[in-house]
Amino acid sequence: MPKGATMTGEQTQDYTLEQIVGAAIAGQKAVAVWRLPLSDELQACVQLGQQFTTGQPQLETSPFGFFCCPFQVSAQDRNLFIKGDLYFDGKNLASAPDAPQPQVQAFYTLLQEPQSMNSWHTSANTVTHTFQTEAGFTSAVKMAVERIKAEEMEKVVLSRNSREPLPENFSPVAAFRAMAAAYPRAFVSLVSVPGVGTWMGASPEILVSINEQQVFHTVALAGTQTAVENMADAIWRQKEIEEQAMVERYILSCFKKLRLREYTEVGPRTIVAGNLMHLRTDFKVNLREVHFPTLGTDMLELLHPTSAVCGLPKEPALAFILAHEGYNRSYYSGFLGPVNGTGGSHLYVNLRCMQLLRHDAILYAGAGVTEGSDPQKEWQETQHKMQTMGKILSDF
Repeated sequence: MPKGATMTGEQTQDYTLEQIVGAAIAGQKAVAVWRLPLSDELQACVQLGQQFTTGQPQLETSPFGFFCCPFQVSAQDRNLFIKGDLYFDGKNLASAPDAPQPQVQAFYTLLQEPQSMNSWHTSANTVTHTFQTEAGFTSAVKMAVERIKAEEMEKVVLSRNSREPLPENFSPVAAFRAMAAAYPRAFVSLVSVPGVGTWMGASPEILVSINEQQVFHTVALAGTQTAVENMADAIWRQKEIEEQAMVERYILSCFKKLRLREYTEVGPRTIVAGNLMHLRTDFKVNLREVHFPTLGTDMLELLHPTSAVCGLPKEPALAFILAHEGYNRSYYSGFLGPVNGTGGSHLYVNLRCMQLLRHDAILYAGAGVTEGSDPQKEWQETQHKMQTMGKILSDF
């Protein structure tokens, strides 16, 4: 719950997630729903005003709310902030002290009216989507390997998208609940913003987190293979080990730029994310012991886009992506999450996600390309990653 939130009168009655999201979308309000990893608490916030775009996120001074930021800021894809005028803890709805009371009361009135969950798609934008074909993707991977061998870069992450039809009975809140049940270790989210669209996903990757104990946390996550029953049986190829080590080195270089020397490092270790396994190293800083009040914002600016979704060095990798990937990532591989609630701030890389349109979902996935990459294997890796969202669609 945001600091200073209030619950009075009719606000203390029970509401469902379906009611909250349905009323928000029907009233053309931005809404974000999330579930943190290894938690049972489904949370949501609603903004009552209509100004959603924002500048570079400032974690330490931001009001309570939810950031949703793109891979690359553009006129089409802007940093979004959903201010937490209303907060839902899974049962009760609370209003922030500075929430406009006439709009609060209007929203509660809207909550009493039956809403069709089929109206969520009215938030979808009308941008024409370009899709990366298998031939186009594997050709780009082959070209990337050549550039890496020519020492123009060490690694580049290439991604693609795919259009899948939505089931006739599809409901975004039901899909969110299914994701939360299927992927307990992931950050699960559903975000709908008028004029922008509706996105949902189950991300395994922390970008920047600061919990209620003031512990800063980020991870190096890279390397992918199909999950096995016993993680101890996982065998990692040299390509995957090197890919993960590159991400580690980049985080350490960010610490060095900030002259931060006091941190803990644990890993790499094998973790499971849905049907896949990755290598992960955790980095933490106790901000009660290390005086670095702006570490969250400073690291966010240095890290995004991370080497796990862009490449190394960042500049040539990003230039290669923009020139050869063949489509606009939009909010895929950006970052999102709640900030400055009582549980702290938790931003995740927007991976294993899909964008919801009127009749279709657009699924996204990427693969890290290094000198040892095989184009066909990288294509297969994106296929496996898309199964995270594909399974949610197929289960309806």
